[in-house]
Amino acid sequence: MDQSISAYHPHGDGIHSDTAILNSAIERCASSGGGVVMVDAGTYLCGTLYLRSNVILHLKRGAVILLSDNEKEFFSESFSRDEQIHRPTWENCDYDGRPSKYFITAKNISHFGIEGEGVIDGHEELFYGKVTPWHIEGAYYPRIPLVHLEGCSDFYIKDVTLRKSAFWTTHLVGCRNVLIDHLTIENNLRFANCDGIDPDHCQNVKIKNCHIECADDCIVLKTTKYFKHYGACEDIIVEDCHLVSTSAAIKVGSESVSDFRKVRVKNCRIERSNRGISLMLRDGGSVEDLTFENLSIETRRFAPLPWWGKGEPIAITAVARNSTTTIGTIRNIVFKNISCQSENGIFLYAETLGKIENVRLEDVSVKLENRTSWEKGIYDIRPVEEGGIFNKGIYGAWLYRLQGIVFCNFVCDAPILKEETED
Repeated sequence: MDQSISAYHPHGDGIHSDTAILNSAIERCASSGGGVVMVDAGTYLCGTLYLRSNVILHLKRGAVILLSDNEKEFFSESFSRDEQIHRPTWENCDYDGRPSKYFITAKNISHFGIEGEGVIDGHEELFYGKVTPWHIEGAYYPRIPLVHLEGCSDFYIKDVTLRKSAFWTTHLVGCRNVLIDHLTIENNLRFANCDGIDPDHCQNVKIKNCHIECADDCIVLKTTKYFKHYGACEDIIVEDCHLVSTSAAIKVGSESVSDFRKVRVKNCRIERSNRGISLMLRDGGSVEDLTFENLSIETRRFAPLPWWGKGEPIAITAVARNSTTTIGTIRNIVFKNISCQSENGIFLYAETLGKIENVRLEDVSVKLENRTSWEKGIYDIRPVEEGGIFNKGIYGAWLYRLQGIVFCNFVCDAPILKEETED
């Protein structure tokens, strides 16, 4: 059953709540066997919206679904505005993956979609904490993800614009058979923890033709602690995307309690990012069989301290999160046909020999360029229990405690430093 929400007489003025009206339209469509719920032009102020199986939410051009400033309109397991951040999240960001409130959400549904030329707006200003010229901290942590889907399968998100998210923009947990195509994400490049797309314990996900600007990471694969029962994150394809990030454009980790396998990233353009590609193993899972090819990467430092990373085009670090952690292994990683213009060199660092093995860099070029006035030659292994930032000097690549590193037609205008490394 295809229907327009205009039949329900919504306000659409951005002032009065339309939560019940949108949820009623989705529910009625689902109970009638499914179809398309069309959201006409207007601004719809909403709390938690629940997607349903066999229902497509279609946002027409000019339609904006705006996150409400009324806390009572959100599904909540536990939440208090009094839970203010006292330590910045770049130092203290432990998170089991489970938010306390939800905006657009679903659990254990299938065969649905979000599409159209409209906008979903996270109303970021509601969640500001400390503001500096380089960094905006949230008022509390974790905040409300824009889209949070758990245990869902056979769905798509395409063409829509997601903007001004106050937390992880698209968090997919334990999802399977997913297509994200021509999605635009426009987040504040100063507002912390506002990742773009987070496949978490997901399988068979394709992300393509997307434009993403955000802080922190644009596309980040995770395996968070609370959702460990969903297993590995594997069979992921990212292609033909344009990415801008104040942290890492493409990242694996740092939440890594389960394995990451069979990931392919190709034909992407990374610009104005604090890091290009970052693999961050901090927990008990392993990372294996990843390929990155046909990429252009441009990095620059964003600020003197907050954002993880120091302008590296490629960074792989395997370091225990804390003294009680036993980490897995990063192995069988290929970088092929990659052009880098960066403020720092490639950085590969393992706390012990054998934790990073079998890495191949083929047809990779690195051109070091000063783009900012921040100090150079700084290296960053955060998140770790203490410290994590040190000065080593400027190199085309610094390799520390690697096993099985292969360079094939590697071009750089600075030397390579190998320490405790076995080719």
